[in-house]
Amino acid sequence: MTKNFPPLIIALDGPAASGKSTLGRSLADALGYLFFDTGVMYRAITWIALQHDMDLRDEMVITGLAQNAQIDIRPPSKDDGRACDVVIGDKDVTWDMRDGSVDANVSIISAYAGVRTALSEQQRRIGLRGKVVMVGRDIGTVVLPEADLKIYLDASAEERARRRYHEIIARGDQADYDEILKKVIERDHIDSTRAVAPLRAADDALVIDSDKISAEQVLTQVIALCK
Repeated sequence: MTKNFPPLIIALDGPAASGKSTLGRSLADALGYLFFDTGVMYRAITWIALQHDMDLRDEMVITGLAQNAQIDIRPPSKDDGRACDVVIGDKDVTWDMRDGSVDANVSIISAYAGVRTALSEQQRRIGLRGKVVMVGRDIGTVVLPEADLKIYLDASAEERARRRYHEIIARGDQADYDEILKKVIERDHIDSTRAVAPLRAADDALVIDSDKISAEQVLTQVIALCK
């Protein structure tokens, strides 16, 4: 499965709540690589659009924004819990784009084909620098098909909903498992049936089903592939 040793470009894909971010960040820390969850780029575009009072329903305008915005992802410059720095121009927006208004609108932005195409080009630019663990839904198939190691982390919808439910409860918030499961299934359908870059495992990806194994066991398995 691994094209080069050690793999300098690692693509990590999978459905929502499969544990990709947890695995990706731990793997990047273990290897000394940049952890790049590509979802932060969609958050960045959403944040810019909100800052400039743009019409988020105007696909052409938002696509133009994505095509022209210069976003960079860098190793964390501060020990404040961030996984990376998100920089737009010369402004660090890592925490600015984590507010509720971005949460509420990012799904609109990420559905636009033109936005996905524009951001895929920026993701590829960063990924080709090497020493990166890139996490998303189309990294191994679209963004970096030449990645040295491709992992597709999977889990059943029920298990992913259960994990998310317990995460919310652990924070002291209220949660409805059935409602969470419904949203997970809906997100899976959207991701796997969209016309542009649908969610699927690359033909040469190693598929790991994490239903019956812990996050630590998954990490151990993947690190063994890298060394």
